[in-house]
Amino acid sequence: MSDTKTKLTQPQVRGSWVQTERKAHEKWASLISRKPRAAALLHLIIANMNSRGALIASQTTLAELSGTSVSTVKRSVKVLVDEQWVQTIRIGSERGGALAYVVNRRVAWADKRKNSQYALFDARVLVSERDNPQGLEGPDLTHIPSMSPADGQLPSGDGEAPPSQPSIDGLEPDLPHLRD
Repeated sequence: MSDTKTKLTQPQVRGSWVQTERKAHEKWASLISRKPRAAALLHLIIANMNSRGALIASQTTLAELSGTSVSTVKRSVKVLVDEQWVQTIRIGSERGGALAYVVNRRVAWADKRKNSQYALFDARVLVSERDNPQGLEGPDLTHIPSMSPADGQLPSGDGEAPPSQPSIDGLEPDLPHLRD
């Protein structure tokens, strides 16, 4: 597997920047004057997209984040799709499903430009409590503690009783401890 392909399969860390084309900014200015809600939604999508230019979110969540109604989001998405600012990919059924919004790479990107030649698809997913009446916290899950290589174990808690054989003087066990 080539180095480029290997890098594409690694999880991406979301950066704090995106890049845009100057020509796209000129057209974006026109969009702002013609369809301000669609232009604002495009900003919101780009601000939350991952390094591949994709975001998965329900229209309810986008409406909540943009301070508009779901019908305004639907109209805005139609404008953005019709004018080729974004592509939508349906996830799930038309009723109850969500859309993946993929930003046109000629408009904005957040990864190395040369990676645009690959069709690897992943996305950031935004969810809202409004879309999840059962809540986002969920039940307490079983947690298995794990240690990093530099971590040291510190005995604590009730635990089992100590071994029945007492320590031999001068050969006490060397338990890990914090040093000043």
